[in-house]
Order: sequence, then C-alpha cells, then structure tokens
Amino acid sequence: MTTESVLEAQARPKRFADLFAHRRWIRRSEPFPHVYARDVFVPEYFARMSADLAEVRRESPDLFRQVAANYSADGISLANLRGTAFDVFASRDWHDLVAGIVGVTATGDVEGSVHHHGPGAPYGWPHNDLNPAWFPGEAPGPDEVRLPAESVETKSGKREAGVLARESIRAVAVLFYFGNPDWQPGDGGETALYNNLSDGEKLPDLTLIPPLDNSLILFEVTPRTWHTFAGGNIKDRNSVVMWVHRTKDDAVARWGGDKIVYW
Repeated sequence: MTTESVLEAQARPKRFADLFAHRRWIRRSEPFPHVYARDVFVPEYFARMSADLAEVRRESPDLFRQVAANYSADGISLANLRGTAFDVFASRDWHDLVAGIVGVTATGDVEGSVHHHGPGAPYGWPHNDLNPAWFPGEAPGPDEVRLPAESVETKSGKREAGVLARESIRAVAVLFYFGNPDWQPGDGGETALYNNLSDGEKLPDLTLIPPLDNSLILFEVTPRTWHTFAGGNIKDRNSVVMWVHRTKDDAVARWGGDKIVYW
C-alpha cells in the first residue's frame, strides 16, 4: 500500500480548493485499487450538508424516492439538490478531480444521489457498478457537466421521439459519508469490498469501509470492483453515491462489451 497526497497532484482553482481540509488521501491496492480519505471538506462546508438535506427533506419530501427495487435506501438525486452544499459533487471541478485521480478520460456526465438507510437495513447484493447510463442532449463542453433529466430514463434511455440522448458507462465511483455522527465499530452500515463473488457471504473476511462522517472512498469502476452495503446499521446511515462516466467505446475497448452490466 502506498500513501500520497493525491490532491497535491491536481491543480484546482482556489475557490474549489478552499473547500477541502487538505488531509492526506490514501491509495490502497486491496482488495482492488481504491482511494480512501478522512476529513475531506473543511468543517464549515461539511456542516452545511446535513443542514441543507434536512431543509430539502422538510420542504420537498416528495423528491425522496426508493433508490431501487429490493434496496433498503431512499434517496434524492443531485439534480434535485442544486443550490445546496451538495453542488460540489455536480461541479466540473469535482468531476475532473476524481477522474484525474484514477486516470480516466471522462465525458462530463455525472450521475448520483444522496442515499439514506434507516436502522436495521439488510445486507445488500454484490455489484461492480459497470453499468450504463443515458444522458440528455449533446456531450458537455470542457467546463460543463451533464446530469440525468426526466426527459430521458437514465437506466434504459427510453425517451420521447426526437429527444436526443447519449449512452455512457460508469467510470469512477465515489461514496462520501455524512450525517453519521459518532459512528463506532459495531454500529454497522459499512461498505464491503471484496475480490470475487464467492467472498460475498464471508462478511468477516471482507474489507469494510466505515461510514465515518466527512470521509470517502473512490475507485475506477472495473469488472472486479465488487462491493455492497453491509447493512446491520443500528442508526440512520447517510452517504452520497455518485459516478463520473466514460464513453461506451472506451469501456468496450478497455473491458469488452460483454462485461457491461445492463439493467
């Protein structure tokens, strides 16, 4: 395992850089390559996240929906959190930072949401995130990002005639943890990482990432980036789950078309 300040390798505008606490981000090689960081944002900015989410939940509860069938989390998309502290995750600066850390040529397409698991959530299922997503309109420019829109169904590309959409493939996954104060070992709700599907039932043998406030894990999405929500949380568990994307041609050239997992 090597340790380095990956932020120092990324030249960012001052207004963006000022959001970070500038702690060391750590590259890990097992069970698959990923980056782990603690104390990501300065306390003032981090404190806004829980406050902003609570306000949106209070004023617009209809925006929170079940993330997926048979999945224990409800969520709200980044597109429905514009104007809040979560805007950082939908910025071009953030997109370029995480893509640059893993060396991916990304499209400017950003998909993501805030996930909330209530106490006692069950163990999830193993997945690698090598999935497609469809985005509306032309490809974003070098200073833009494109978020999903209701005009195009993100998972299938279904849309009305005449609506332009593009298929891209998840390239970098980011899980950022917040709203989990005073988490202690035994509280559950970790993210489990493992080498292969057969390890999925051996929870004690897995690499468990605790949902500590203001921490993150990020990794290039590949056919072997198997992970899941470990469940068993005794308190509410909150996170931002997001992806930046690569072109489908790039994904096929890298992994082969048969490795892309369609919904």
